[in-house]
Amino acid sequence: MMARNANIFPDIQITVNRKDKERFLKQHSIVIWMTGLSGAGKTTIAKNLEAELLAQGYIAQILDGDNIRSGINNNLSFSEADRFENIRRIAEISKLFVQGGVICINSFISPTDKIRDMAKKIIGKDDYIEIYVNAPLEVCEDRDVKGLYSKARRGEIKDFTGIDSPFEEPLNPDVEVNTDIQTAKESVQQILDHILPLIEFKKDKN
Repeated sequence: MMARNANIFPDIQITVNRKDKERFLKQHSIVIWMTGLSGAGKTTIAKNLEAELLAQGYIAQILDGDNIRSGINNNLSFSEADRFENIRRIAEISKLFVQGGVICINSFISPTDKIRDMAKKIIGKDDYIEIYVNAPLEVCEDRDVKGLYSKARRGEIKDFTGIDSPFEEPLNPDVEVNTDIQTAKESVQQILDHILPLIEFKKDKN
């Protein structure tokens, strides 16, 4: 990791603060961080959650693993070091969205406690809502819409989470949805029940 440049002052140009932006958007910004195996349903839930929030008057932005890795993080592999750097960059981007008053919906495997704790530290624990999108490995493999598990089983993809790279289940997520027994609609509603009181705009918020 590159050393921080002592001559960079990231906050010096800020003229409109976060609370002003939240007041304008009439929402409290947070990061909704969804973690889970590939195929668990993170992206589907994220898209449905974004649509439901928009319908209720909230502005949200999805950050998704495929889109981020095909763009800003396209120079990273799936090694342990690069997985860590991938999430570090995503967390920094998420923090900028929060500072801009926007609700950030993140859909990333983020497979270890260490990685998730790092993201929470960067974003800030009060702005980080962890959602565990839980589905058994065999269910995720049966879905396998991208054919990734099949390739991993054949050895064509290395360091694939759940096959030859571990996934550590979150011990204390803010919300856990079980997509092997819940519909996407039910999962989204469960998440909404938790986050709506947090993002609701209140004039007396400091």
